[in-house]
Parts: sequence; structure tokens; C-alpha cells
Amino acid sequence: MKDSIVKKLEGLPGRVSFVYENLVTGDKASYKEDEPMMAASVIKLFVMAAAFDRIEKGLLDRSEMIGVRREECVPSCGALTYLHEGILVTVMDLITLMIIFSDNTAANLLIDLLGMEQINGFIKDQGFEKTLLQRKMYDLELSGRGIQNYITAGETGRLLKMMYEGKLVSGQASEKMIGILKNQQLCSKIPFYLQALPEEPEIAHKTGEDRGITHDVGIVYGKDPFLVCFCGNETDTPAFERVMAEVSLELYEGLNEI
Repeated sequence: MKDSIVKKLEGLPGRVSFVYENLVTGDKASYKEDEPMMAASVIKLFVMAAAFDRIEKGLLDRSEMIGVRREECVPSCGALTYLHEGILVTVMDLITLMIIFSDNTAANLLIDLLGMEQINGFIKDQGFEKTLLQRKMYDLELSGRGIQNYITAGETGRLLKMMYEGKLVSGQASEKMIGILKNQQLCSKIPFYLQALPEEPEIAHKTGEDRGITHDVGIVYGKDPFLVCFCGNETDTPAFERVMAEVSLELYEGLNEI
């Protein structure tokens, strides 16, 4: 099966990477897992973890109310941009919206609240060497100058594994983060075929997309839970997303004897 997965990935244009790990047996497969990729919204996983770290240390109140000003709103993904001026949301609301709806405004408010330098410090403290936050979401000026956020499939997979094992921030924080990821509302990639199974598995995941960019990374629960990370830059996004769906189903069926 691993050879067939690599063959599918090699047939895609642009740059793609992939990581799979059975979280019970430790069985692994990967393809260009260390190649830096423009992150799109997958960087929000690391922002979420940094926020939970700040909460755990008593430096941030999860119930603190934040007012959303019109000038802070940015287009595209999410809900806050389309709600009324001055709406009040909690820090935990921002984290949840940032993940389950990939809300860009919520992400930017959290980046301002936490500090970009402090978020990057947290990322480095966890041992991630290639993951980097350099700009807020939908910052067209910096993006046009080539300033991007970066992830790798390998480091994102390790973040998910830490979360699964209860080692990301703390056991309680890890459990809460997984709970948020299980409520993901953007489900056209990894879950596409899995959500149609008679016994639909739980999936804790986060997508990312932009022009020529498509990612989905997460944990699929079943007889043997497994993590899978698909990352693509400068690729045929519909074709890669079909591969994500097909491979995720193949892996799940293989592990659950379907």
C-alpha cells in the first residue's frame, strides 16, 4: 500500500508531501516530509497550541472578552467578518472559530493577543525547526513581498502525535485541542469518503488552502488510530484533494479490515 501511495503522490504536479503513522503500532510512511511548505491555515494549529500554553501558565484567561472591530476583519474563511461591529467573543471562542471554521479574523486577533515573536518562541521550544509564523492571515502586502508562514508535513505530524499522547502543553490541554479539531466543519479532503461509511470514524483535523495550495492534516480514529498529513504547494488542488480522500479511505479500510 505504501508504494501505491507514493506512486499517486509522484503523479501530482508541483510540490507535495505526506506523512502517515499508526499511533498504536508506530508503523510509518512518508514522502518529502521535511520539505518546507507555505502553511496557509495549517499554521493555526501552532497558534492554537501557543494559546493553550499561555492559558495553562495562567497568563491568558480563556474567558476574557474580546471586542471585534470592523477594521480588524479580513475576508474569506470564517464568521466574524460577517457579524456585527463590536461583537464580543471570548478567547476560547476565537480559538474554536479559528480551527473549526478556519476563521482568519479570529486567528489574527489571537496573533495580536499572543504576539508573533512569542508564538514562534513556543514553536521553537517544542523542537520544531522549520515551522515559522511570519505574517498574519490575509496580509496581502507581506504575501506579495514573498513573506510567508511555513510548515512541514513531518513537524505537523509530530505536533498531532504530541497532542494524541497528551504531551502538547498538558494532558488536559491536548484533550481539549483534539476535541476542537473533531468539530472541524471543513470536511472535503481527508474525511470525504470516510464520512460516508456506515460507522463514520471520528476525525480531528485542520485544512489549509490558497491559490495552488491545499493541505489537510489530522488524526483518524478507528481500531488503530492513525495520523496523516497531506501538504501541497503549486499543485493541482482538486487532483491532490482527491488523492487525500482516496488514500485516507485506503488507510482506514486497511487498518479496520473493511
